[in-house]
Amino acid sequence: MKMLTLTDNASTAIKGLAERALGTETGGLRISSPEQGSTGLAVAVAPEPAPLDEIIESDGARIFLDATASAAVSDKILDAQLDDEGAVRFALAHVGS
Repeated sequence: MKMLTLTDNASTAIKGLAERALGTETGGLRISSPEQGSTGLAVAVAPEPAPLDEIIESDGARIFLDATASAAVSDKILDAQLDDEGAVRFALAHVGS
């Protein structure tokens, strides 16, 4: 079964975001489809997964995926980088890219 893979940078960034936004690392990053038929994905820090979310854990980082997002990112690698202003930027790449 294919699933989303996180780089070390992404795991560190997600744990940091959850801790800063929620005061705890038990939350995570929720990736969802904002509306039916949309090709984009919404990303937000969440204290817990929604009832039907798939949960991906990597080095203490937690990702919550709704069904549409799970299918869209199942064969991808999630990476994170800080921009010049210190904001986290996430990027998806195909496995093997």
